[in-house]
Amino acid sequence: MPEQHPWSRYVAIGDSFTEGIGDPEPASPGGYRGWADRVAEVLSAQTSDFAYANLAVRGRLMQQIFDEQLEPALALRPDLITISAGGNNIIRPGSDPDVVAASLDEAVGRLRTDGATVVVFNGPDIGMTPVLKRVRGKVAIYNENIHTLAKKHDAIVADMWSLRELSDPRMWAPDRLHFSPIGHNTIAAMVLDSLGVEHTIEPFNPEPLPRIAWRTARVEDLGWAREHLVPWVLRRLRHQSSGDFITAKRPTFLPPGESKRS
Repeated sequence: MPEQHPWSRYVAIGDSFTEGIGDPEPASPGGYRGWADRVAEVLSAQTSDFAYANLAVRGRLMQQIFDEQLEPALALRPDLITISAGGNNIIRPGSDPDVVAASLDEAVGRLRTDGATVVVFNGPDIGMTPVLKRVRGKVAIYNENIHTLAKKHDAIVADMWSLRELSDPRMWAPDRLHFSPIGHNTIAAMVLDSLGVEHTIEPFNPEPLPRIAWRTARVEDLGWAREHLVPWVLRRLRHQSSGDFITAKRPTFLPPGESKRS
């Protein structure tokens, strides 16, 4: 049996990444599974009376995450908290990664006040993604700030930037903005490794992708732009969010795999 870890009350906060968008699972609360659910399932299997809450909501900007999720998370008195915030800020034109990181610094300090273990995510290397590669430099600056604030608050960094497997397009959902089930599974393994928790999640060892003809690739790009990019741009112009009218899928503690108390 794996060595028992010290956590029994886990809360995840953040945006679509933590909600699990890109990893559809009809049987899961909210219809998505995601890396946080996968982490909770492994942690639950290694200790008794384990409970898990996920307050993340898609489309949330950093300040919205803090305003809506920080105090409810602390009210649950968790001993393990994961926070991923700032991605939606960084990809917006004119955002300053130093300013975004300064806000996260304050939030992580608040989350650490009761002694909970805090895991904070940096951003992945998105140089290979067509829609996000223009902000690669801002992500790199943001990541350096995250390592600094994690050291300051004795938090753990879930290092997405060094997860080179994410360069494989199969790690990404069809919208090219969120991770696929394979991507979420790979990230869950990385988080558990960061926590020093044993697990049996299999690494991703794919066959090489076949070469795609230029014309085929362009047709796929046009289809992606029509189905995913244009609606995203229109929401920005209309000041709408994919998270409008969405609430947290697990707002209170439950054992992993349960959506409501009987």
